[in-house]
Amino acid sequence: QVQLVESGGGLVQAGGSLTLSCAASGSIFSINTMGWYRQAPGKQRELVAHITSGGSTNYADSVQGRFTISRDNAKNTVYLQMNSLKPDDTAVYYCRIITASRQYWGQGTQVTVSS
Repeated sequence: QVQLVESGGGLVQAGGSLTLSCAASGSIFSINTMGWYRQAPGKQRELVAHITSGGSTNYADSVQGRFTISRDNAKNTVYLQMNSLKPDDTAVYYCRIITASRQYWGQGTQVTVSS
């Protein structure tokens, strides 16, 4: 059984910063891609950023230059450093990992940015 535990969400003023963490535990032999998605009320879930096992990254245009994704393979953990936050960044943020056999999702963490 694999579990993803997310942390770091909260309430922040516009222009502020937050760092999200997602730690994977359980029967994990190899993680390929790790990523962050978000879902705002009334909207579809969207990709924020992902990072491959080799360290290649990809970002949504809306967060490019403000967010940074990173991973610690020894800890099976992925991070999302979020700077210059905007009210439009308000959403539930979910981490996702893809192994050789399947994908797993975290339970989500709320990020609220006040104007």
